[in-house]
Amino acid sequence: MQTEIRFDKTASADYTIYIDEFPKLTFDRKVVIVTNPKVAGLHLGWLLARIDAKERYVITVPDGEAYKNHQTLDLILENLFNHRLDRSSLLIAFGGGVIGDMTGFAASIFQRGIDFIQIPTTLLSQVDASVGGKTGINNRFGKNLVGAFYQPKAVYIETDLLKTLPKREFAAGVAEIVKMAVTFDADFFAFLEQADLHRKSDLAEAIRKSVETKARVVAEDEKEKGIRAVLNYGHTFAHVIENQTGYSRFLHGEAVAIGMVMANRLAVRLGLLDQEEADRIEVLLKRYGLPVTYDVGDSERFYDAFFMDKKTQNATIKFILPHHIGGYEIVEGLDKKIVTEVLDTFKDA
Repeated sequence: MQTEIRFDKTASADYTIYIDEFPKLTFDRKVVIVTNPKVAGLHLGWLLARIDAKERYVITVPDGEAYKNHQTLDLILENLFNHRLDRSSLLIAFGGGVIGDMTGFAASIFQRGIDFIQIPTTLLSQVDASVGGKTGINNRFGKNLVGAFYQPKAVYIETDLLKTLPKREFAAGVAEIVKMAVTFDADFFAFLEQADLHRKSDLAEAIRKSVETKARVVAEDEKEKGIRAVLNYGHTFAHVIENQTGYSRFLHGEAVAIGMVMANRLAVRLGLLDQEEADRIEVLLKRYGLPVTYDVGDSERFYDAFFMDKKTQNATIKFILPHHIGGYEIVEGLDKKIVTEVLDTFKDA
């Protein structure tokens, strides 16, 4: 199964997303695989058996969102220089979203840009992070505030790699699938309500629909000037939650699940979403064990943290809200009192 991303409106090169079609890859150049200890222990042998290259190296970096920073990026770059890579060399991101984001960012800045490909190993990265060319790292001010739009040369999605995925990691990916269905496709959401994503056939179909949705949106708006911003449904709230908890309490998809519930409550307050629809979304998230509550503590402090988000422009917070299931609304300039009143409903959660 293949999905194309075609950038008719930009200078970026088109590329293909392969789903369960992993070929033998042969490269007449230096190749560096970037991964983490967990993925390497489970799957590196599988990958190395499928890659031939002029020279082949592996860089293993610490696992987790807390290590998605300048120090780890420097470690990757230092290894690239030590292995004497040049502008014809290739990086392979072999891991989840953290590995994909950092490897892509390293590729974008090493000698002003070298090729890279994505081989995502988590459900979240397969349906979202590996597709679309967003790369970057976190810093103390927030998530993904340093980075670049830099497209891979190809994405290879293998559902068999998910067999070893922990339950929480799997659920985190489900959150991103639900995110796309809620804002773009009511029929897809209805499918998810009836499906069992632990069943291989249902999972493959959900991945296909998610990837095709993401590919269509990215091809239309590569650098998030319009419709691509809708993919951030739930993220405005989630990024604050992740920052407040030091990127250690919640997986990204878990924070997004909570963020969607927060966004839904705001959408209900504004008359964009029916309470019955909000309940359906929450029920689906809970089915996969995703968290849906969070104690915001000081609502004023939480609100102020929105302004550190990279999507905030001209001191105006942009909220991506569902407009019924299957639609969306980009809302700006909301009265602070409305937002903080919604946040107050998440105190002592």
